[in-house]
Amino acid sequence: MARKKKMSTSKKVAIAALAFVIVVGGIFGSSALLKNSSSNTNVLNEYLGEDMTTQDLSQMTDSYAFLVAANSQEGLLSRKSNGSPKAGLAKSWSHSKDGLTWTFHLRKGLKWSNGDKLTASDFVYAWQRTVNPKTASQYAYIYSGIKNADAINSGKDKDLSSLGIKAKGKNTLVVTLSHPMPQFENLMAFPVFFAQDEKFEKSLGKKVGTSSSKQVYDGPYKFVGWNGSNKKFKLVPNKNYWNAKAVKNKGVDFQVITDPTAALATYKKGQLDSVSLTTPEQIKKYKNSKDLKIYNSSETLYMEYNQTGKVKGLT
Repeated sequence: MARKKKMSTSKKVAIAALAFVIVVGGIFGSSALLKNSSSNTNVLNEYLGEDMTTQDLSQMTDSYAFLVAANSQEGLLSRKSNGSPKAGLAKSWSHSKDGLTWTFHLRKGLKWSNGDKLTASDFVYAWQRTVNPKTASQYAYIYSGIKNADAINSGKDKDLSSLGIKAKGKNTLVVTLSHPMPQFENLMAFPVFFAQDEKFEKSLGKKVGTSSSKQVYDGPYKFVGWNGSNKKFKLVPNKNYWNAKAVKNKGVDFQVITDPTAALATYKKGQLDSVSLTTPEQIKKYKNSKDLKIYNSSETLYMEYNQTGKVKGLT
């Protein structure tokens, strides 16, 4: 997915709409056709190349789930347009000289989209839930380096409260590392480290994030209209977001289009504001188009072998 190259004044987004967050990986070139829309609907029209999977922050693994979460949720820190960290739900933060103790001061009066108060304990709950082996989060490994995270996730330490994160009052968090982590500050803007509303989630159990209504949001937008399997849904402004006045558009309309040819055709009909060119034929055809934009994107790719147990070398 790509942000629009230019938008009419009515469609400008002060918050980083469609911010795509990836932690590790190489830099790959991507191509997209971007429209200069003259529409006054004040809504962006975008698409996902695969079905939405979940909005459970502890369970999501794919880029499309992260794309929605990056716009409907916010972490202790956020990101500037160049990718560097900036204040998010935490208005200020600091660390000890040895880099092992980090202190975050939350903004006062934070709320979830349903009106629940958002406090430091919501981060403690979220982090403990993610590293808990019962949750089976595929991203729990990324907590390695936070005090006792590895021991808890491996099952050696049964005490979730020993994890290196403590709430001091409603608005202060203290995080303790087992060793310095140069990437730590950047990780605080990654959805796996975002807060979760314990009050809301406790009654849902494994149903958390299985539809847009089974999640609450603390970011610039709310995710609405997804029932767990449908192909069209939206992001709409979240009135409870601490910086709601900075959101200048009325949201984003998403549709799922898995066929690259169909996505391009939908774009040409004016029903999408951008489309990724994913085949050599598409890139060749539009390489001289005035609407073409080539940009860098950070990706993590891996190869998975079919481990059926029948191939000795893969056991």
